Amino acid sequence: MLHNKRYPPIIISIIILIIGLVAVLKIYDNWRSEEITINNPTVHEVTNDSTSMDLKTIIHEAEKSVVQIEGQNEFSKITGSGFLYNEKGDIITNAHVIQNADAISIRTSNAEIYPAAVIGVSEEVDVAVIRVPQLAGLSPLPVAEESLAEIGDEVIALGSPHGFQNTVTLGIISGTERNFSVEGYDYSNVYQISAQISQGNSGGPLIKRDTGEIIGINSVGTQDGTIGFSIPIVDIIDQVTQWSNEAQNDQLEFSSVTDLISFSDSDEVIENAEYVTSYFLESISVRDYVGAYTLLGSSTQLELTYQEFRDRFINIISLEFSDLDSSIIENNRIQTSVEVTVEQNIPQEEDTFKETHTFVFTVGYENDQLKILDYSSPDR
Repeated sequence: MLHNKRYPPIIISIIILIIGLVAVLKIYDNWRSEEITINNPTVHEVTNDSTSMDLKTIIHEAEKSVVQIEGQNEFSKITGSGFLYNEKGDIITNAHVIQNADAISIRTSNAEIYPAAVIGVSEEVDVAVIRVPQLAGLSPLPVAEESLAEIGDEVIALGSPHGFQNTVTLGIISGTERNFSVEGYDYSNVYQISAQISQGNSGGPLIKRDTGEIIGINSVGTQDGTIGFSIPIVDIIDQVTQWSNEAQNDQLEFSSVTDLISFSDSDEVIENAEYVTSYFLESISVRDYVGAYTLLGSSTQLELTYQEFRDRFINIISLEFSDLDSSIIENNRIQTSVEVTVEQNIPQEEDTFKETHTFVFTVGYENDQLKILDYSSPDR
């Protein structure tokens, strides 16, 4: 009798278990059949913004920290490159770029010209630092102060070969720990790179493609331009920092900007003006409206607020322009005409249109700096 009494509880437990399983399966089926929607717009925004910048935008941003350097004396002039190192306006370059120079000047990516003074130069390692107080407060590119690059790392080399400012070449680290001597300078433990560099690249930055950090100073290239060598930034960062900390502006000597600007070479004047115009259009192309607006002269900025300026170009999808045709007009100004093809969105419509117009830019000096004094399109 006692043995038979165990069956009812067991049967009840089984029934409860079956009912529970049926309920769980029904809930699961209902969950699978429901359409799941996400109404949080913040999630959508984060997803879109996580897309990395394209190479063109990365290069454009990097160019803002790269300068063209001119060292000159009564016998010669040498052109090289450098890059902003800190917020004091200090620029790292090669020692051979500024050696024997009586006057040193730099040209920024937006064609502003400033005098520079040497705050440190090595007689053994091909590295030097110059200071430009007008660049103080600007944010430099990040510098890889601790880690060395490895063979196969993709790199970007920037500089001004043969005077062509902001020239970019791409490549990889093709060798490490290279050692040699050139013109009295010892190059030890340097990177070998496949990115082409030549005269004028000296002192420019070598940037690691995946991080955007400066990892080296482009210094030497072979005659055929197929192999370059770059000094690792980690090997000279302590010396550079020491020079920077010890330098006092009131003890430095700078040349006059007026003395550095000359209109005697008409070809150089036109070249500089065309560079400003090209940089303006390229800035619009990568949606750097602030950079483009700073190239305008003061009178144009008074007539056109930044917001109004931005609204003119905000719907542009792509912008292409042809070769520039320039001539010097009255008051040492340069007039440049260029054919511009623009594709842009139609506001409030899911459609685009493309059109081509000829624009005329007037470029001249304002407060010793080249500015776009006027631009218009006669055929509009």
